[in-house]
Amino acid sequence: MKYTAFTKMHEALGAKMVEFAGFWMPVQFEGVNIEHETVRKAVGVFDVSHMGEIWAKGPNAFELVQRVTSNDVAKLTDGKVQYTCFPNDKGGIVDDLLVYRFDAETYLLVVNASNIEKDWQWLNLQNTKGAELYNASDETAQLAVQGPKALATLQKLTTTDLAEIPYYTFKKVELAGVKDVLLSATGYTGEKNSFEIYFANGDGEKIWNAVFDAGREFGIKPIGLAARDTLRLEMGFCLYGNDINDTTSPIEAGLGWITKFVDGNDFIMREYHQKLKEEGVQRRLRGFEMIDKGIARQHYEICDADGNVIGEVTSGTMSPSLKKAIGMGYVKTEFSKFDTEIYIRIRKKLLKAKVVKLPFYKG
Repeated sequence: MKYTAFTKMHEALGAKMVEFAGFWMPVQFEGVNIEHETVRKAVGVFDVSHMGEIWAKGPNAFELVQRVTSNDVAKLTDGKVQYTCFPNDKGGIVDDLLVYRFDAETYLLVVNASNIEKDWQWLNLQNTKGAELYNASDETAQLAVQGPKALATLQKLTTTDLAEIPYYTFKKVELAGVKDVLLSATGYTGEKNSFEIYFANGDGEKIWNAVFDAGREFGIKPIGLAARDTLRLEMGFCLYGNDINDTTSPIEAGLGWITKFVDGNDFIMREYHQKLKEEGVQRRLRGFEMIDKGIARQHYEICDADGNVIGEVTSGTMSPSLKKAIGMGYVKTEFSKFDTEIYIRIRKKLLKAKVVKLPFYKG
């Protein structure tokens, strides 16, 4: 079991702790709905130190990152971030991740906690030109400060104008007296002006205390994994292991926008995914809202009106913001048009739902 720099803080606050991706993590503090609402209306802090951080450096770093990711790294400039995925050699996805460009020879890859070792092995397998790879995951702490009061909270702790850090960019700043804190704006909750901060484990307690002191007037709260999941699902963001995995193409998953078929972007299995885009896919990942009363859960069958299986639920919950049951799942392409009626098999009953456009939560 691995622990983060904040495990003792979580336990002292009475968090419900669970094993998650090999880490001892807080699933909730006060309750999912309260924590969810705190992020939507004020500011919440997530311990995301379990995420992985892998550096790619040197003259061959760009070539490696360009080959192993589906997005076009050539579009990145210093200080910008890109959402992308690692295509595998079987037509699926090794992981989805963020790529941070520091300069032409320095990239930080932020990967999912459950895939750190898998991603590390995959990168080393593909690293045939000798880029410098370094896994900094165990020494790096990360907090995500999310919500409409996130900027006002963190602005108290730095002289850097945080309003000058646009969406999907980052800067190195001094924060709470700690130098060289990496501060980025890639929030997965859908809230604007939300930030992630990366720093050494040894600075964890100092930064944690400073952030909570700064946010006290705004009602800042610690937030667990359960609310993280409801927040990201309201935005229709894919969760690795649920909505995407080793068998799903980014084209099927609606991630064509991070799969760039441009000159110079010869990523792994490019021809396969390009053919899917041009000829069409047999299934698509779609969002749906329940019409009948019931909550869809992962692996529930999606059916047509006659009970024939046409797909499978990948994620589902009761949306705290919308007060209705929502979900995502793969359905046969002929059932993927918006407003199409589908049925979710829940406890042997067929409950009506309809396909809707993402995101569920419009802010």
